[in-house]
Amino acid sequence: MVKTLIGVVGSGLEDPELDAIAFEVGALIAREGKVLVNGGLGGVMKASARGCKDKGGTTIGILPGLDPEEANPYIDIPIATGLGEMRNLIIVRAASVLIAIGGSYGTLSEIALALKTSKPVIGINTWDISPQIIKAAGPADAVKTALGIIGT
Repeated sequence: MVKTLIGVVGSGLEDPELDAIAFEVGALIAREGKVLVNGGLGGVMKASARGCKDKGGTTIGILPGLDPEEANPYIDIPIATGLGEMRNLIIVRAASVLIAIGGSYGTLSEIALALKTSKPVIGINTWDISPQIIKAAGPADAVKTALGIIGT
């Protein structure tokens, strides 16, 4: 049985407010039986993976470097690409839908790649660059919207 991957993208820097949102998004993804895929490092990536693991979910980290040990401790499957920021396209292509939480230029690139490839993007406190980004009121709304888009 193929599992659905939901991408969670956002800042790699620690931010208590964004990290709390990301943790809840990750937990909700796990509760729905979906797999979380992200960049595998810190900040929103770490918090969402921690939330997912807290509820027994599975996490995949698409890492920019060559060392799988660089993944945060909540990543089950680290994929070391050696591609730097170019790994953002892999995250976008692997996920059925993206949830963007906050973020800087790396997140902006993931959003742009998703929009360019017609991948749905749900945003929480993130870049407001296109009417195609579906604004979510919070974690529950974001995950509910993602599930509606992918049809589960």
